[in-house]
Amino acid sequence: MDVYRFALRNISGNPFRCLVVVLCAGITAGMLLASTLILLGAGQSLSKAIHRLGADIIVVPESAAAQVESALLLGHATNAWMPAAAVGQAAVVPGVQAVSYQIHLATLKNASCCTVSNMFLMVYDPETDFVVTSWLEKNLGTGLGLGEAVGGSNVFTPAGEKNIKVYGYPITLRGNMEPTGTGLDSSLFLTLETALEIARESVIRAEAPLVIPEGSISTIMIKVRPEYDIGSVARQVAARIPAVKALAAPEMFQSQRAELEGLRNGVILLLVITTGFSLVLVGLVFSMALNERRRELGVVRAIGAPRSFVFRTLLVEAGFLGFQGGAAGSAITILALILFRRLIIATYGIPFLTPSLPMMMILIAGSLTGSLSGVLLAALIPAYRISHEDPTIAMRE
Repeated sequence: MDVYRFALRNISGNPFRCLVVVLCAGITAGMLLASTLILLGAGQSLSKAIHRLGADIIVVPESAAAQVESALLLGHATNAWMPAAAVGQAAVVPGVQAVSYQIHLATLKNASCCTVSNMFLMVYDPETDFVVTSWLEKNLGTGLGLGEAVGGSNVFTPAGEKNIKVYGYPITLRGNMEPTGTGLDSSLFLTLETALEIARESVIRAEAPLVIPEGSISTIMIKVRPEYDIGSVARQVAARIPAVKALAAPEMFQSQRAELEGLRNGVILLLVITTGFSLVLVGLVFSMALNERRRELGVVRAIGAPRSFVFRTLLVEAGFLGFQGGAAGSAITILALILFRRLIIATYGIPFLTPSLPMMMILIAGSLTGSLSGVLLAALIPAYRISHEDPTIAMRE
């Protein structure tokens, strides 16, 4: 008598029981995979965003610190300005190795003169920049010329067009940066020369002119000498320049980190509750089903089948149902995360970067293993009890 054939016959004979077990396994696998993907994806995205910014310290206007962090992380347009003279003040702080500035702008909202509505624009100074320029030299071999830009991973030239229109000005996209899962992926990086030319031309090309306040900047990027403590230098910068906040890279995005920590705690609690409930339900379903099949299993034992055969058959049933449920739950979870990625980002206010394919496969394997192990564990006690029962007693009841 074949264990697998006998197990499949038993499965086909009770579709309701099988559906309950599959659903429980699917919920367990889906919750496990979803929680891991969201937490891992958000954590990786925050790390990549800090790395992309490329500075040890970022100086922002104190009154708009939260808005600037949101702009850098989620790509939300913001109007935050500080005097350009602050760059010189930061440069003389002991421990500062390099200093540059950025200007944050945005395209017009729902305007025909802009290819993309409300796109975040990051303007840098090629003369002092040590963030975007290094990426350009490494990946393109040269810097950006007038009318050229580099975009995040989600920026592309519209089909049938040769350029991206910004305030009616044609911008040539030279390349795309690696994805970070943040608003930087939908941002455009361009030089100050190009930004000033766009502002000049926007008076006649655009529905509304691009205004760049003279003598104003949005952020200051600072690289600290290796022998100096970043936190100490950040405090000195904040003390020297009035009305600014100096954010050390390890301390950036604290509100998003707090959101992520709260989300982690909530997800873990929900995961424990749902997994525990699913395992209890699977155990009860198997116990009820095996009680109904006591006479049948007693006959199998009476005709010569050993205890191990019955025990292995029941575990094969549980394993097959657990694998089916885990696979279905994992597939639905991945589809849901792909379809509702933007909703997740908007709801929780955290970025999300989809893991690489190898990591995704590892996580799927982990969720399948978790759901399969859970179902087998829930079925273990009922299967052991019924397989070790005296066949003569089982057939009489």
